[in-house]
Amino acid sequence: MAISIELIPDPDEGGYTACVPDIPAYGEGETEDDAIADLKVALKAFIEVAGLDEALSRVRPRAVVRELDLDLAELARG
Repeated sequence: MAISIELIPDPDEGGYTACVPDIPAYGEGETEDDAIADLKVALKAFIEVAGLDEALSRVRPRAVVRELDLDLAELARG
């Protein structure tokens, strides 16, 4: 099963945070791979506590993510 994860860079401290939307488990690391490895440990712990069925019920279908360059101030002006 393929699932979508978010990789969030930390511009102040460096490194990354990795998470799966809707599952309260996070991973952190100096690199994307480190954050993903740490996330896997956190997901395993979540499954041990909440159960596999609960974890699977929280996973949404794979999302399509696009990055757009939008000027929010311009949109607010109308």
